[in-house]
Amino acid sequence: MIITKTREELKLMHESAQIVSKTLGMIAKEVKPGVTTLHLDKLAEEFIRDHGAVPGFLGLYDFPNTLCVSPNAQVVHGIPNNKPLVEGDIVSIDCGAVKNQYYGDHAYTFEVGEVDDDVKKLIKVTKASLYKGIAQFVEGNRVGDVGYAIQKYTEQHGYGVVRELVGHGLGKTMHEDPQMPNYGKRGRGKKFVEGMTVAIEPMINMGTKRIKQLPDGWTILTSDGKPSIHFEHDVALINGQPRLLSTFDYVHEALGIKTDEEDPFRLDISLL
Repeated sequence: MIITKTREELKLMHESAQIVSKTLGMIAKEVKPGVTTLHLDKLAEEFIRDHGAVPGFLGLYDFPNTLCVSPNAQVVHGIPNNKPLVEGDIVSIDCGAVKNQYYGDHAYTFEVGEVDDDVKKLIKVTKASLYKGIAQFVEGNRVGDVGYAIQKYTEQHGYGVVRELVGHGLGKTMHEDPQMPNYGKRGRGKKFVEGMTVAIEPMINMGTKRIKQLPDGWTILTSDGKPSIHFEHDVALINGQPRLLSTFDYVHEALGIKTDEEDPFRLDISLL
């Protein structure tokens, strides 16, 4: 069942999402060769708690940490550890926070130093596909329209779209209806209605779409060992249009990135 949100609830979700956005912005300054992912995890937990929220992932389904940190061929759900990042790595950092009973949940893939050109392209295409999908999250469209947009854009570059892991509705629980696959057929699936809130999160592999799981029961990685990229935004349907509850502005500021990619979807808080 799809749980629509009131304007007051959307304000609370925006606040939670922005805490995650600021956490990722803080982490962006710390991602560098020699840093361990467990160190990043500790920084994130402290930052979230200092901002009046609690980590959304810690203990959820018995997950042991605040961040899911997934380098290189890991797709998602990587567990932070004491292995230092090295020059040329990429690392997806997925973060959640709960405040006023509502979740924020989004992810960004970072470059560690200088990465190969083919990896840079995969990052660029995956990030662009996120906004291709968000653009289809309009009133009257369906789940398949978002998935089709992401799939078409990424597969035309020869990349693999992960099937087993999907985006999702978001609210007082981390995973609400509907599931939001990154593949699909136009006009199929549940219809989008005013007040819906979803996490759209393309997970795109350089090679095969196939994945496997490590014995830790969490870490998902590509079956061919090639890199995977993950980006995620929290989006609300307001006045029939997609509006971002989250933002990468803090990450972009930390990394010196200039972009207008979020502009078509920015939330005017006065609408709430």
